[in-house]
Amino acid sequence: MSSAGQRADEDPFLVRWGLIATSLALAVVIFLLPLAAVFTEALRRGAAPALAAILEEDARAAMGLTLLVAAIAVPVNTVGGLAAAWAIAKFDFAGKRLLITLIELPFSVSPVISGLVYVLLFGAQGYLGPWLRAHDIQIIFALPGLVLATIFVTFPFVARTLVPLMQEQGRGEEEAAATLGAGGWQIFRRVTLPNVKWALISGVLLCNARAMGEFGAVSVVSGHIRGQTNTLPLHVEILYNEYMFVGAFAVASLLALLGLVTLAAKALLEALAGRRVRATA
Repeated sequence: MSSAGQRADEDPFLVRWGLIATSLALAVVIFLLPLAAVFTEALRRGAAPALAAILEEDARAAMGLTLLVAAIAVPVNTVGGLAAAWAIAKFDFAGKRLLITLIELPFSVSPVISGLVYVLLFGAQGYLGPWLRAHDIQIIFALPGLVLATIFVTFPFVARTLVPLMQEQGRGEEEAAATLGAGGWQIFRRVTLPNVKWALISGVLLCNARAMGEFGAVSVVSGHIRGQTNTLPLHVEILYNEYMFVGAFAVASLLALLGLVTLAAKALLEALAGRRVRATA
């Protein structure tokens, strides 16, 4: 066999394993090593100080606030993202490209900018500040501001997960159901939703992980009030700036665990969805 023929047989193998090795090396250096460092630093003085830092009053308040913000923002984005994806994939209308652009806007705008926008609108010196103050409504430096900032940053995750799948599925099944006399709600509940449920759950998990880990936008609108408006990422920053490194890394490891659980749940759901697709094929 000629050398050219040998290269034709060998190059794909070398290229394939070269790409795999490069990807693994980057994953280890960029992701695994920093993650391992977080847990190592958290446990540097043993499990007891790390656990005490997590159970400390301000940390518990930050954890509760983080979960509360996510519990409000994620359902809102689930409904909004599902509606937006359904409209984009199933209907033709004026302004469709504009809607797609608006959905992708949080990906291209810095979270800090989005937080500043809400301060400009709802802050004490903002456009609506005097009216809100006159009616004793507080948005900035309070729970509503945190929720609004989180909704803005995390809105694309559900919609962008669903749109490609819905576009690939087309409109045939919905049109057939409408021809048979099904109403809009029946079509959604019995046709559209079952076809996208696994992708929807995956998008919700990603949205939830992003909501719990958001820092930039939340930092701007929170006011950094300990025990009141500090979420877990903000609490980590405060502990680190106060040189309480064990506490900072302990709380950071809690956030990392939440992210890992989310990724594991997403992987499990994708495996179950793939198994069901193969079973019905």
